[in-house]
Amino acid sequence: MKDDVLERLAELRARALAGGGEERIAAQHAKGKLTARERVELLLDPGSFEEIAGLMVHRAHRFGLERKRIPGDGVVAGTGRIDGRPVAVFSQDFTVFGGSLAEAHAARICKVMDLALKTGIPVVGLNDSGGARIQEGVVSLAGYSDIFLRNTLASGVVPQISAILGPCAGGAVYSPALTDFVFMVEGSSYMHITGPDVVKAVTHEEVTSEELGGARVHEEISGVSHFTCPDDASCLAGIRRLLSFLPQNNAEDPPRKETSDPPDRLVAELDQVVPDEANRPYDMRRVVEPVLDDHDFLEVQAGFARNILCGFGRLGGRPVGVIANQPAVLAGVLDIDASVKAARLIRFCDAFNIPVVTFEDVPGFMPGTAQEHGGIIRHGAKLLYAYCEATVPKLTVITRKAYGGAYCVLSSKHIRGDYNVAWPSAQIAVMGAEGAARIIFRREIAAAADPAAEEAARIAEYEREFANPFVAAERGYIDDIIRPAETRARLIRALDLFADKRDANPPRKHGSIPL
Repeated sequence: MKDDVLERLAELRARALAGGGEERIAAQHAKGKLTARERVELLLDPGSFEEIAGLMVHRAHRFGLERKRIPGDGVVAGTGRIDGRPVAVFSQDFTVFGGSLAEAHAARICKVMDLALKTGIPVVGLNDSGGARIQEGVVSLAGYSDIFLRNTLASGVVPQISAILGPCAGGAVYSPALTDFVFMVEGSSYMHITGPDVVKAVTHEEVTSEELGGARVHEEISGVSHFTCPDDASCLAGIRRLLSFLPQNNAEDPPRKETSDPPDRLVAELDQVVPDEANRPYDMRRVVEPVLDDHDFLEVQAGFARNILCGFGRLGGRPVGVIANQPAVLAGVLDIDASVKAARLIRFCDAFNIPVVTFEDVPGFMPGTAQEHGGIIRHGAKLLYAYCEATVPKLTVITRKAYGGAYCVLSSKHIRGDYNVAWPSAQIAVMGAEGAARIIFRREIAAAADPAAEEAARIAEYEREFANPFVAAERGYIDDIIRPAETRARLIRALDLFADKRDANPPRKHGSIPL
């Protein structure tokens, strides 16, 4: 009898490993896509995968499903390790029922998510699914709901990462949308609520799945995706790299990494980065990357709201979140998309004990009817709320402009910024000198014999009085005026100082962020 059980077990495991069969696996490969198990093996450290509930099968007995019961029910789920640290993972198998989600399929995903919450480990979901399994009706929808609830409960407790490696449509998109980071693959993945046929029927638009919700759409237009990759392998490598910056859960500090990059290294090129002309652009990456350990900067949402840079790096081996205005795009102005993009990263960093470093060169918030009617007040308030709420160490470097309300919002001393410094090129004021002088001295300029000369003189006067870092330093609104080359060393020393910082918000169920 024992031998019979072992033989049956071996048969079931072989069927599970075979997925949907050689023909469907070949079709998957022909599209340039890996199979579910190949993805798991490539994502995890070799030999570390342990499958959970791998013998589960669907329970439906109609519409032809009773004739095909494949162990695993179209999803590979379990635990493994990435760089030696445990993670939970599930990978939908498009070769089995098109990766469609139903009762048993959802139950397996829920099992690994429950395990992740119980043990405090990240969850990685590899999505490749045709959607809800219509043969199981409302049971499939219940399965999605079970997953959505766990995504929400896990939010801010363990990191959640989603990779879209094929189709992801309808209600299925909301699980990835609830996670912390979304990866997509060019040409083979898409996300949309309704497909091209429904769009055509309702709006009469002719559109493809790629045009509607392909990787580039969500990287550059919608902001749904955080990383775009050329293929499955690079996507899985990107997930491994991202996790190297993150703690296992919200009760841990992020992992430190040994580096040979000296903490007191001077970055001499920073002394020449900021142009003398206040309105001349420069690339803020020339500031961010040299300051970080080994010039290593993992940018998040690189194609979306390019007027602000967001991402991860390390200073003295410690992971940090980076927020930086980008003067090379729209002068680094804060608009709706930039505000939401930065606010989301700040709140993630705060949830997972990752210090936030801000590089500031901002002329203010974007003017215009499109922004006002689109809710720049509400969306800008999200960024303000995120900075105010955050209790992790917050370090700010003002490289040039810090104008108006944007100065207040970007981790100023007034909203619990811990370490705020300015370069000699900093201009901290209500607005730029030209605009301010024309308002303050408009009568003097109009009455002058030479209005142009009077205006130039008044602009110079305002610059001397206000468009510099000294007034803020005298008031204690910044901690020091530093030479740009010293930025790396000063930030690392500040991180050391605030490593054990203790700050708290008032007791409450949760705040009411202006969503």
